Amino acid sequence: MPRWAIVMAHGDAESSRYYIQNELEGTESEALAALQTTVDAFQKASRVKSIKRQRRQVFRVSERSYFVRVMHRGYSGQAHFTLAELVADTHDDDLPDTVADLTAEP
Repeated sequence: MPRWAIVMAHGDAESSRYYIQNELEGTESEALAALQTTVDAFQKASRVKSIKRQRRQVFRVSERSYFVRVMHRGYSGQAHFTLAELVADTHDDDLPDTVADLTAEP
């Protein structure tokens, strides 16, 4: 069964940090559903008494990638989420060791 990672890039363009937000095994549709759940949960817009509701925007970059921007008085946050499929692993006998092995002709 395919293995997936939801990768989050967080921060400014000059100083972004990448994290594996979630790892899962399953079909592509199950992984895409997990990606959407993760994106929807990121800094949900909330309303606090006497504070204006923050603005939360979600941009689809591709079928496997979303950019989320949250703006609030005195605060701004953003993150880029990407669904990645594991295609090479040196510790897994079922996968090639390198990406070049994927394209090599038999």
